[in-house]
This record gives sequence, structure tokens and C-alpha cells, in this order.
Amino acid sequence: MNSTHSERLDYLVVGAGPAGLQLGQLLQAAGHGYRILESGHAPGTFFGTFPRHRKLISINKVYNGTDDPELNLRMDWNSLLSPDPHLLFSRYSKRYFPHADDLVRYLADFAEAFKLDIAYDTRVVRIRRDEDGFTVTDQHGHEHRARRLIMATGLTRPNTPDIPGIETAEDYSVVSVDPEDFTDRRVLIIGKGNSALETADNLVETAAVIHVAGPHSVRMAWNSHYVGHLRAVNNNFLDTYQLKSQNALLDGNVLSVEKDPDGRYRVRFSFSRADEVVKELRYDRVIVCTGFRFDASVFDPASSPTLVIDDRFAALSPAYESVNVPGLYFAGTLMQQRDFKKSTGGFIHGFRYAVRALSHILDERHHEQPWPHRRLESDPAALADAVVDRVNRSSALWQQFGVIGDLIVTPPGEPARYHEEVPVAYAHERQLPDSGDYFTVTLEYGPDHDKVDPFDITVRRTAQNSVDDAFDAAYLHPVIRHHGGGELLGTHHMAENLENHWDHPEVHHAPLAAFFAREQARRPSPAGR
Repeated sequence: MNSTHSERLDYLVVGAGPAGLQLGQLLQAAGHGYRILESGHAPGTFFGTFPRHRKLISINKVYNGTDDPELNLRMDWNSLLSPDPHLLFSRYSKRYFPHADDLVRYLADFAEAFKLDIAYDTRVVRIRRDEDGFTVTDQHGHEHRARRLIMATGLTRPNTPDIPGIETAEDYSVVSVDPEDFTDRRVLIIGKGNSALETADNLVETAAVIHVAGPHSVRMAWNSHYVGHLRAVNNNFLDTYQLKSQNALLDGNVLSVEKDPDGRYRVRFSFSRADEVVKELRYDRVIVCTGFRFDASVFDPASSPTLVIDDRFAALSPAYESVNVPGLYFAGTLMQQRDFKKSTGGFIHGFRYAVRALSHILDERHHEQPWPHRRLESDPAALADAVVDRVNRSSALWQQFGVIGDLIVTPPGEPARYHEEVPVAYAHERQLPDSGDYFTVTLEYGPDHDKVDPFDITVRRTAQNSVDDAFDAAYLHPVIRHHGGGELLGTHHMAENLENHWDHPEVHHAPLAAFFAREQARRPSPAGR
């Protein structure tokens, strides 16, 4: 018999991983009624299993030569945002690439420190939306009700490719991580991301042959600046391939996987760089390392969010809300649908800021609480001072490059309003009906930053501190844009600097102040609004 929790909360949050905990702390601090539903017995259960080889690729650089907590967050990719200055991941590990168990301990302590309202051993089996909000049923038959629902589950289902016979292969989530189990074996790993190459690196000493296969080229994070692409810490396998040590990258498509009665595999493979030649290859083990996807199976059909990117993610508005289910929001790695493989929305050091932005969006939309801001003089020098101070310290703009920025609203005849850490797409959507001009402040790489080898010294780069060439800078640098009347009116690039210090009076501040003066002199006419 079902039992019902009659209390209708402001918010239900599904998942007590990093995003769920971050949002729970913010909702609690704002005084909203909420509850976090967690299927496991403790926070962060995903990290109790993943990554399988237990080394995080989210960096934990403890010694940065500064005691500025905001600057240190640029090199701390695991801490959640907190009013407690001591609740930092660096107190749990000094390792640059820490052990995943340390993150599990940290998340448990974070939940305990704030006494977050978490219902453990509560696995969601059904979600339906009605006129009053959402009803969530757990595996015990209990019903939980809220006006709004936030999914913070992460990507929990294997993203298994549609290949005949793939079900006979071993999945990354369950395959043995003991290299001795692969001694003198021929191994095929399907996938070319960090999980695949992490698995390959683990087997280099024991496996006879390792092939890593997939239809796409390997993308290096140092080239693309997307931290989800292959990281250097996982690329030793590439060295064995290029130096002809019996291993190889196979570029193309696995057409079928067939397991023989003796336990060995026959794999048909189409080589994309060899005129689509198809060969049958033999292996002792086949491992599928093709990532994960969002599990939408718990939603009633009438309440199910639209899925995109090969049905791996829910389609989100600039407010991180489902495009087709009002009141259904998403937090954490699911937010990366907005910046897929471009910025850092899929990782703690990125989505912690997106989650904080979501908390402001919820306050603004549902609780009549405007986005926090401070007022400042609208004269060009004061605006330049504010921007220079922010770009030299902000971790949010640094981590969520091009996605989250500061917003300066400049109503005629009034002081400017400086709003920090606003998703840029939401800023445009939110501000267009407003009568004031506004400026966005972001940190960005150049448009073709991922098209060249960053280690090729023959490729010309923009000289640092070059004011005239700043627009062409490929490296991370501040970009200020002026918007008004629904149009982009002007853009200013601050000159690139090797150590990311954009504070030179003549190189950075003066050109920025001149930009503000020039743009304020060309405000669009009221008729153009």
C-alpha cells in the first residue's frame, strides 16, 4: 500500500551527489522547503565506483602562492561552494590527482556540516507532473511532493552503442581492474575517451595487444581546452601506439561483436582511414568504455523531458529548465547540455557555479528575490575598475569560460547595477525586456583556439599585452560586450597576458575605460528598443 508524504515542498532534488549537495545547501540557506532524495546510503555514491581506477582527473593544486580563497578555487576542482572557509577539499588530500575515496569522504562531511535534509535509501521509480507540481514515488511506494523538481542524478545509464553482439562484451562499470586478469590477452577497448584510455593504460604492462577503437579522432584536452577530452594523465597508451609497442588506435566503426563458444571474440571492423576496408579481428576480451547517459525512464510519458545529443541529455532552456516540462530543472553534470564539450558544465569546478546561478534563477522566478547586485557609478573609469577587479580574481568566469559571465546593467541617468556570475544566455533572455543597456563580461578563448597545435612554435601567436591584436587572441582573456535594443553594439577584447594579470594601467585599464566611454556615447535611441 502506498503511503504519501502530504507535505508539498518548494523543491525536491533527486540525487545527493556534488550538485545535489551544492543546491541543497543553497536552498536551505535561502529558507526554502526542500528535500534531497538519494538512492544510496551516503552522498556521492557514483564516486564510490567511478572512476574505476580511482584516480580523479579533477585537479587539486594546493600550493598556488596565494592565500586568496577565490583565486585558489581556480586550481581546486573538487570543492563545493560554501560559507565555511575551512570546508575545502584540499583538507582531505594534497594529491594533484586525488583518490576518489577522498571525494566521497568530503561529500559526506559537507552533507553533515550543513545537516542537509537527505532521504537516503530512496530510489526514485516514478515521476509525474500535475497542476500543483510533481509527485515522486520511491521504491518503497512512498510519494514525495513538491512544486518544482530538480534532477541532479548525473549520467547513470551506460551509453551503449547499437552494435550487434555488444551485450556479450564487458562494460567499463563492471570489468575487472586487476591487470593480472588480462595477462598475455588480446584486448579490444571500444571508446576513445578518458575511461577507455584510463583502462588501456592500466593494461599496458600485462596485455599482449591492446586496440582502442572508435569512429572519432582522439581529442586532446590541451588542444581543445575542454577538460573532458583526453587528459595527459591518461595518454601513456598513445606513446605505446606511436612507438610501435604492439598497441594501436583503430579509427572506424565496430560493425559486430560475436563471442565464440571458447570465449574468444570475432569483431568486424570498418576502417575509416583505409578506404572503409572491413576486417575481422580476434580478441580474448572486449571492453565497452563509451560513457553514460541520463536515465529518463522514471518519468511518466506525459511528464518526460525532451532528450537531445543522441538522447543522452535533457534539452534545457537558458534557465536550466526542461524545454517542455515547466518546473523541471536540472543541476550538475546534466547542465552540460548547455555547453556540451565546450566549457566545464559537466564537472564540479564548472557546475558548482552553474548550480549557484540556478539558485538565483529560482529565487528570481519563484520567490520575488532579484539577482544579487551592487551599485556603482556609471562613469567609464568606475566600470573599468570593477571589471578589472573581477577578471583578475573570479573563479566562476575562469572555470565557466564563455558560459557564465558578469552582467552590468546601465540604465540612463541611474547608477549601474553589477550582477556577478550570470549565465550569458540567461542574461540575454532576462534583460531584453529591460529598458537599460547592459554589458557582459566573460573570459574566453579565441574562436579558433582548438584548430592549431599549441606546442608548434612556428604558428604565430598574439603577443601578450598587445592592445592592437587583442581581438585575435587565442588564449584565455576577458571579453566585454555591449548590448542594447536586442542587438550586439560593441565588443572589446582585453589584451592577452601570460600570467593572466589583466591590470596594467595602459594596456588593460585605459583601453577598457575608453571602450565604455565610446559605447555609452552611442546608446541606441528609445525607438530602437
